[in-house]
Amino acid sequence: MVPNFVINAEKCFIMTKTLISIVGPTGIGKTALSIKLANHFNTEIISSDSRQFFKEMNIGTAIPNPEELNAVKHHFIQHISIKEPYNVGQFEKDAIKKLNHLFKIHDEVIMVGGSGLYSNAVIHGLDEFPDVSEHIREELNITLKSEGIKQLQIQLKQLDKKAYNTIAVDNPQRLIRALEICIGTGKPYSSFLNKKKTKRPFKTVQIGVIADRERIYERINKRVDIMVENGLVKEAESLIPFKHLNALNTVGYKELFNYFDGIWSLDFAISEIKKNTRRFAKRQLTWYRKDKSIAWFDYKENIEKIINHIEEKKPTN
Repeated sequence: MVPNFVINAEKCFIMTKTLISIVGPTGIGKTALSIKLANHFNTEIISSDSRQFFKEMNIGTAIPNPEELNAVKHHFIQHISIKEPYNVGQFEKDAIKKLNHLFKIHDEVIMVGGSGLYSNAVIHGLDEFPDVSEHIREELNITLKSEGIKQLQIQLKQLDKKAYNTIAVDNPQRLIRALEICIGTGKPYSSFLNKKKTKRPFKTVQIGVIADRERIYERINKRVDIMVENGLVKEAESLIPFKHLNALNTVGYKELFNYFDGIWSLDFAISEIKKNTRRFAKRQLTWYRKDKSIAWFDYKENIEKIINHIEEKKPTN
């Protein structure tokens, strides 16, 4: 039996640790800021960007470049294959296990990513949902195949407009998950969100990076152009045999698959990537603005001001 004073001492030690979470819309400069902060605090980075988990996806997911990866040790960057099933529940377990290890070495750890659901799972834990019949999901998948994703989006908008406006409705997996809860319980999917918060044994300081809408859209358009110049079309072509996988049903790849199928021209596919990425950025901001604990800074903000804010919010030893 472990004496209470040992348990309490360990808990007290852990509670002096700080997770610095950096969020914001895609293309805003989160990676650059995370590296600056990691260097300042002499620590490591956990990625919570679900698009960057996969080994086969490089250009279209805007993973940190080799120089950035060498500047600071990163975790959960291309650590699994697109062929492996992986979800937010598994990521939460893996990330907490990694944090428990890193906090034995560092007082601060950086987490960065544009996937709000994944970041939130690490900070607060996952929401709990009642069990529903598997038959509902089967029927929804049949609808997806026969009538397309648009029909499911219309259905969710009717059943739960709040969820429709906040979740990634272009992601079939998340769309079907929301719908099966709505149908199976007779209650809105959104009514089950944020009901329970998991108490973590560390302090979290959340930093948001922002710019005006025109600047965000300008940066997104430029980023897509750079991706195309760097070989995005060729990368997507190499992944055609796997386009049925959920990991590839994402902006930057699914549009190009329509080009390869002869449905769209290349120019139109690229314009759709830009449009859908802008829409994605808008949904990201809608998600993050619900969390009042995020301190927002302009993407050009002096790093010292951000560091000072973190120091003020960190737990005292």
